[in-house]
Amino acid sequence: MEKKSKLVIIVGSVREGRFGPVVASWVAEQARTHGGFEVEVVDLAGIDIPLALPAQSPKYAGEAYPRPAGMAPLTSALEGADAFLVVTPEYNHSYPASLKAAVDWHFTQWTAKPVAFVSYGGAAGGRHAVLHLENVLTELHAVTVRDGLAFPNYFTAWQDGRPLDPAAPGYARTLLDQLAWWADALRSARAAVPYPA
Repeated sequence: MEKKSKLVIIVGSVREGRFGPVVASWVAEQARTHGGFEVEVVDLAGIDIPLALPAQSPKYAGEAYPRPAGMAPLTSALEGADAFLVVTPEYNHSYPASLKAAVDWHFTQWTAKPVAFVSYGGAAGGRHAVLHLENVLTELHAVTVRDGLAFPNYFTAWQDGRPLDPAAPGYARTLLDQLAWWADALRSARAAVPYPA
């Protein structure tokens, strides 16, 4: 039997009253139903993520990078992942500071791995946040998946923890199919030849 890819779903918002855990729960359900993944949800609200960073970049410090002890569960999840799915809101046409800090405390953990996005917000459905994240994660040598999910006006588009749009599960399936393809391809590639970062 083919090994399932390890998918880490990241809840990017830590704001009081946030909607992110609702979206992440539904997305995790879709991923488990998909069948191609071993799924882990990591909620940044439960992780110690300081904004002040050490002087040296994690790219060059490697294993010696001095992360806070409370960040160990996040680092371990990122390290063990074959793929990521980031759930993000849009704050002022971008993504939350909590998510940027989580990204910046790491480097090699993202390298040569695929990242997909599920966003939510007002009229744009969080797409501005995703555009910024795509740019940042490309810098870390991650591979961003084109087909994402965006939920405009989420406050009226969801009910009882589920999107009202009947097409949403189909869109999720497309995203997860692409993510699974990239996860398998890149896992095989990393195993065959170290990525030249």
